[in-house]
Amino acid sequence: METALKQVRANHSRYLDELKHYLAIPSISSDPERKADTAKCAAHTADLLRAAGITDVKVVPTAGHPVVFGQWAGAPGRPTVLLYGHYDVQPVDPIDLWEHDPFAPWVKNDRIIARGSSDDKGQIFIHIKALEAIHNATGGFPVNLKIIFEGEEEVGSPNLTPFLKQHKNELSADVALVSDTQMWAEMLPSVTFGLRGLSYLEIELTGPNRDLHSGTYGGVVANPAEIIARLVASAKDDHGRILIPGFYDRVQPITNTERAAISRIPFDETEYKQDLGVADLWGEAPYTPLERAWVRPTLEVNGIFGGFTGVGAKTVLPTKASAKISMRLVPDQDPGEIADLTENFFRQTAPQSVTVKVTRHHGGKPIVVNLNNPYIAAAARALRESYGNEPLFIREGGSIPIVADFKEILGLDTLLIGYALPDARTHSPNENLHLPTIFLGLESLVRMYHYLAE
Repeated sequence: METALKQVRANHSRYLDELKHYLAIPSISSDPERKADTAKCAAHTADLLRAAGITDVKVVPTAGHPVVFGQWAGAPGRPTVLLYGHYDVQPVDPIDLWEHDPFAPWVKNDRIIARGSSDDKGQIFIHIKALEAIHNATGGFPVNLKIIFEGEEEVGSPNLTPFLKQHKNELSADVALVSDTQMWAEMLPSVTFGLRGLSYLEIELTGPNRDLHSGTYGGVVANPAEIIARLVASAKDDHGRILIPGFYDRVQPITNTERAAISRIPFDETEYKQDLGVADLWGEAPYTPLERAWVRPTLEVNGIFGGFTGVGAKTVLPTKASAKISMRLVPDQDPGEIADLTENFFRQTAPQSVTVKVTRHHGGKPIVVNLNNPYIAAAARALRESYGNEPLFIREGGSIPIVADFKEILGLDTLLIGYALPDARTHSPNENLHLPTIFLGLESLVRMYHYLAE
């Protein structure tokens, strides 16, 4: 292990050059024009794994973008770790808010800035380099490995669940390891043991069969833009509580132990508001901000639109209006059941003067890992020794649906060890990864793979 750690420390410059090359590939999975680039990124990811000593590597076609699958089974009697990540990235819009070309990585203030730097190419890159250092030092690895790097996470992983089911026996392992989350702060590493689930709907209302003159028809014909606003507003009360019947029926209440653990997290509400540029926070009473973000379900409007939105004025009563709505879920809520309840609510609440169309998008189940899992202790030890601070055990408000699939299909708990900082601007312009943090992260992964073997 010490030889591998010395190699890591001696190769920061090479790692940075290789990371720039990796991030320069525009693997935007949602853009059909980038299909060839995404395939190129899959091939490059496979090459990186082979260079790290994983000799059995395949680029597996799917109905969409390929899965990169690798394995190494040279440690009989040792645990098998299933490493997961994704090489696809978000679109770059709005492009004018980037300081430079998002696929021409540059370094500023100790950060590498590029699309995919934190989510998730930069994080899977340091896993690959940790494995490379271990292999160069020892000729093998301390644990057996199964590796899945997919190219469709940013579009809901439509082909990964079928892949898991089809290769269930081949993917047998003891624990999954995912780096697609964040640290709490610089030099303050985190083990994420809970994720919220997701249910996502689009509600479309149709009124008259064409756009109408608002002077001639206003006050006579229902306005879908007004009604969609009323419907969305009716889903919550003035204190942030969701009013959809049955929405909270399966929600596990916060225990005193959970509440005490959350209260120990060093959360500075004033600093949080300043960072976001808001005067005050808002949400479900009487819960604290972290309780609302981690262990309570939500319903949020991600977009609402209809009618004329161009420059100037146009007195129009639109024929259609829509809202995109996401719901973050907690144990034991089921995405399908919540989608049913929400769809029924909007259909029953909407007046007969409009017709309602509901489109269901991707979703995923919530997950919580038992903190008594011995692999969590191994990960925490590696983080502690690398960063010099006790890691925090946190939950995350976002969703990684594959983690629930790992549990449901493969029977695996997942270690969620993220190395992006909170200001990484994930999904935003100028996405970045803090280089001192990931170089220490590389060291922590070298240690982690060794400690997972014990």
